[in-house]
This record gives sequence, C-alpha cells and structure tokens, in this order.
Amino acid sequence: MDKVVATALEAVADVGDGSSLAVGGFGLSGVPNVLIQALYERGVSGLAVVSNNCGAMESGLAVLLAAGRIARVTGSYIGANKEFARQYLSGELEVEMIPQGTLAERLRAGGAGIPAFYTPAGVGTQVADGGLPWRYDGSGGVALASPPKEIREFDGTEYVLERGIRTDFALVRAARGDRHGNLVFAKSARNFNPLAAMAGRITIAEVEELVEPGGIDPDAVHLPGIFVQRVVALTPEQAADKGVERRTVAPRAARGTSRSSWSPRTASSARGRTRTRTRSIRI
Repeated sequence: MDKVVATALEAVADVGDGSSLAVGGFGLSGVPNVLIQALYERGVSGLAVVSNNCGAMESGLAVLLAAGRIARVTGSYIGANKEFARQYLSGELEVEMIPQGTLAERLRAGGAGIPAFYTPAGVGTQVADGGLPWRYDGSGGVALASPPKEIREFDGTEYVLERGIRTDFALVRAARGDRHGNLVFAKSARNFNPLAAMAGRITIAEVEELVEPGGIDPDAVHLPGIFVQRVVALTPEQAADKGVERRTVAPRAARGTSRSSWSPRTASSARGRTRTRTRSIRI
C-alpha cells in the first residue's frame, strides 16, 4: 500500500479540535516540525498532547502552545519553557507529569495492546499516592489533582499500576522512510518517535528521505510500516532545518588555541604534552 500523502496539510486534514496526539521528539531532536506547523495553519485547538516535552525555543509543540491550541499535556519534562509554566500555573493548561521511563513504557504498552503494567517507579511518591496538581485554579490553589493508583506487592517489592497510552493520532519524524511506512530514525532522533508512532491509532510520519519499497534493508528498519498510516516526504530545505537547543562548545580562543596560531607542529606538541601528563597519572 502506498501511504505517501502529497502535503503535510493533507496529512493532518482529519485532526479535529479536541483530538489526542502522541508526538515524537526530545528537545529539538526528531521533532515533526512540519506536521506541527500544518496543524497550526489549520487552526486546530483543544488538543491533548502526549510528548516528552512541549517544545523548546519557540519551535515544535511550543508553536501550538503559544497559540493556546493545547488543552492538556502528558509529559515528563517542562524545562525552560516559560510559556508552558505560565499557562500551567494560571490554570489554562492541564498537565500530567510522569517519570520519563514510565511515559516511554506507557506509550509502548499502548501500541503493543497491553492495557496496563506494574512498575516500581513512583512508589512512595505522589505519582502513586495521588495529589499531583494536574490543573491550578489561577490563584495558587489546586483545581484538579491526580488520583491514587493501585499498588501491588510482588516478591516483597511494591509496584504501581500504570495504564498504557493510546491516542487518536501520532506525529513523528524519521530520517528515511519508504512508501509502505517502514521508518529509520537517525541517532538521537530515535527517542520517543518509535514509541509515539506505536501509540497512535493513525500515525503520520514526516521523512527526510523517501525511498521506494525495498530501499531499506529489513534488518535496518526501526519501525515497521504496520504502525504508520501516512507518510509525508520533506523538501531538502525542510529536512535540513534543524536547530541547536544549547551550544556548549567553547570558542576556540577560550581553549587556548586560536585558528591563526594552529599548525601541525603546535598540534603535535600539544599531543605530546597530553601524552606526558597521561603517563604521569598512570605512574
């Protein structure tokens, strides 16, 4: 079955107000920005989003969040998203915070047809006991709190019951994909993307490189096409549009080496000093 759809707008045409979405990505890595932008252009609102975080640096889900299109977020990380915090504390946004590993397993379980599972993560905390603020009333009070969860003991250890997650739609981004929906994710972009794709009843994938069936070695497939219903091929410009959340590499001059002073001799000398220090440490 050829699952390729001509445009992102066409691919998300049936995502309506109040739909639930599982969205891949972690920070700026592997975020389906083109599909998210298409939802923004369609004006869809009241969305219930399941994602590790809700966008960063005014990109990804932050586009929908800033426009007031998201009503509920199920995730594990807020980060430095000030608009997220503002909407949450003002009572505009309902938020269910989940331990990151539990969120990943809830998505995987939902996609695998497992209704619930037991995990030790969260036992003895409000995650299991209830009372986490899901929604504030805008005046500092809690309007809606999380309910307590079932606790059961196995072999002397307590576990909390967590339910699998299923959503109406899933949006993911892959490095390569074929017309049958088989996907390959590049390095760190293979984060929540496969899990989100499994959890969606209708999964839409934007792919940086579209290949014909057979163009991906079966052993290299990260997500089988059975989990994907629609594929959108990105343009070269869209595929290359990748941001950097935080630049942590110091300027060359700050490390004591400038571009103008470098030479093979100085580099060799520096390597020699490094080796000498290493030998002295080992002795």
